[in-house]
Amino acid sequence: MSLTGNRSGPLAGVRVLDLSAYIAGPYGCSLLADQGAEVIKVEPPAGDNLRKYPSTLESESRAFLGVNRGKLGVVLDLKDARDHDRLLALVRSADVLVHNFRPNVPARLGIAYEQLKDINPRLVYCAVTGYGDTGPLKDKAGYDQVLQTMTGMCTLQGKRGEPPEILYGSVVDYYAAALVSGGVSSALYEREKSGEGQYVGVSLLRSALAMQSARLVWADSEPREVGRDMRSGGITGIHPTQEGYLYISANTPHFWRALCERTGLPELLDERYDTVRKRAQHHAEIVPLLHVALALHSALEWEALFGEEVPCAAARSVEDMFDFPQALEEDMIQTYEHPVAGRYRGFTRAWKFGRTPGPTPMAAPALDQHGDALRAEADRL
Repeated sequence: MSLTGNRSGPLAGVRVLDLSAYIAGPYGCSLLADQGAEVIKVEPPAGDNLRKYPSTLESESRAFLGVNRGKLGVVLDLKDARDHDRLLALVRSADVLVHNFRPNVPARLGIAYEQLKDINPRLVYCAVTGYGDTGPLKDKAGYDQVLQTMTGMCTLQGKRGEPPEILYGSVVDYYAAALVSGGVSSALYEREKSGEGQYVGVSLLRSALAMQSARLVWADSEPREVGRDMRSGGITGIHPTQEGYLYISANTPHFWRALCERTGLPELLDERYDTVRKRAQHHAEIVPLLHVALALHSALEWEALFGEEVPCAAARSVEDMFDFPQALEEDMIQTYEHPVAGRYRGFTRAWKFGRTPGPTPMAAPALDQHGDALRAEADRL
């Protein structure tokens, strides 16, 4: 009997055991919950370490609330024989198990894939690691910004000749979460044909490199140092205005013409500047003229003046998104009730499904919020 009641969504009826911590695994499981899966977050007695991260919320970490929506919560101490038996009982009833232990840990805990597939051959088992299951770094702890720095992302983010820069926002973790959701869903689809589960491996290294597929192309004829950055250069980017900053992307001929016309710079509609490459070469001539024109209005005013003719956005704070008309119209923000944190607004769903829209997301669970019911269920199994 599901503690979440009748759930809709394309993954309705799927039960997921989430043993992961921090961001990549947990948010991947929240994406599965968005699609209708019943997700049970299994935490050690001390809880997911993300609960202890700095936060201006007194009762719970903002990060934990943000990446664990839609789940039930239970505490199980896997080093305790009774709780270990309870987990194995839940494995028998589960479709998916996700963890982010280093490769040398699961076997010691008695939860390696080879151990659990004998209990449940239909289990889809997803391991999220820092560097993968093999190789010299397999047992090294992996974290988002460590992988950013290692894989060249920070070097390319920094300005030429200046120190590397971190991309804040845990982009590698969040992309890995999408890989968790996609990989698990694919394995569930294949299981419908074969009747068997399988191992799914996701790593932060694989995530960081997958995000850079357009950079990771090296022809035999090229030297080591070649231009791999995807920035268009010069015009495309963030520019100052009379008030605030405005991002402009006008790479196509249509958008470039509209930008020149709307800013009163018809002299830039010249064959010297009629391609992205040429504009990048002449950016020292173009950008000062553009900045003089943009100084006539604020960023929000330019956003309205450009309309659909020039792709652009005024630089906003994330707080603006809570009341942003487009986000509200698309039902991306909702109000949650949490037993400890109280009432808060947050992101709601990552997808829109027409026929199977998925459940209304629940708030992230308090520590062991559903523990009594889930332990009792495990004892009955």
